Amino acid sequence: MKICSWNINGYRAITGQNPSKRYDKISNENKLFAFIESNQPDIVCLQEIKADLNQISEDRKTYDGYISYYNTAKIKKGYSGVAVFTKYKPKFINFGIGIEKFDNEGRILELDFEDFVLMNVYFPNGTSGYDRVEYKLEFYDALFNYVEKYRKKGKSYIISGDYNTAHKEIDLARPKENENKSGFLPEEREKIDRIVSLGYVDTFRMFCNEGGHYTWWSQRGSARERNVGWRIDYHFVTSDLIKMVKNSMIQPNVEGSDHCPIILEINL
Repeated sequence: MKICSWNINGYRAITGQNPSKRYDKISNENKLFAFIESNQPDIVCLQEIKADLNQISEDRKTYDGYISYYNTAKIKKGYSGVAVFTKYKPKFINFGIGIEKFDNEGRILELDFEDFVLMNVYFPNGTSGYDRVEYKLEFYDALFNYVEKYRKKGKSYIISGDYNTAHKEIDLARPKENENKSGFLPEEREKIDRIVSLGYVDTFRMFCNEGGHYTWWSQRGSARERNVGWRIDYHFVTSDLIKMVKNSMIQPNVEGSDHCPIILEINL
């Protein structure tokens, strides 16, 4: 099974419904569907869709052969939001963790496929002020407390998405310059430490221990061209699934967003 996760930074832009602009180039290309066509993932997890369903044209709501699920923000339009395209119908789907202040932002889709549970998550960004950092830290705890409750009942989890935190110095190009910025604050990184201590595994680091591999680049200063980036998108799996993981990779050459797709290949 091939599972893709991608923060697309706007569903209408990446599908060409709204023209996207990069530097002086304007594009109406459906880059998301082109990516799906060329990679044929079994499941596609999307974050930061920035659209309600009624804002997306019918011919772009899903790709042929997939079932689509959306969870959009209730607090305002064009904010946050996640979606999943899947070739396999889950036996159960959930749109939150039962805490209103987190569920209202449309950050979670949980799909139970019986043999495993997939969580597509768009973790909060803390760059707009420390109140949002605190919200982000609370979100981490609430999400994993929720997952642990069901994991203790024998559930195996894949938790994919934009975690909005670089775990270690190797996970960003300029750690010293960013150690006091949200996304690399000690208290944020400690949340990833906690995840690891609970028995969740960062699948990319199972295959690659080198630096220079990033999933997000600032849109300023040609950061992507110079590979001045951050690795903040992850596929974490519960430890019981480690032996089934066949590969976990980053696709930095795929454009369409300030993030790039990450791929998990797993035998399930």
